[in-house]
Amino acid sequence: MHLVYPAVLAVLLFSVGVYGVLARRNVVLVLMSVELMLNAVNLNLVAFDVWLRDTLHAGQALTLFTITIAAAEIGLGLAIVLLVYRTRRTAAVDGVTALGDRHEADELSDGEKERAAA
Repeated sequence: MHLVYPAVLAVLLFSVGVYGVLARRNVVLVLMSVELMLNAVNLNLVAFDVWLRDTLHAGQALTLFTITIAAAEIGLGLAIVLLVYRTRRTAAVDGVTALGDRHEADELSDGEKERAAA
């Protein structure tokens, strides 16, 4: 097997993932783009493991760890997205700028209101 074919496919997958992370506004699509990037890395690990004919199959073992970490990341990421959507009613990356409570950040004290009006 030539190493060029899976390497080019991995570069294309990684490039699409980077574009998705940089260009998308929806948090779920950003998480999917991160998964594409991780899958490109997994493809490279397995391809180089086969190409080097490693007897320990270290690339495949590391790929299993990467898949496990990716599954945990998606689980936690989706839980955070659902929690943010329940409180803010948006899943846009731009809409989630402050980590504090929205109601506390929106309310100004009397002194701050007077300074803002002046």
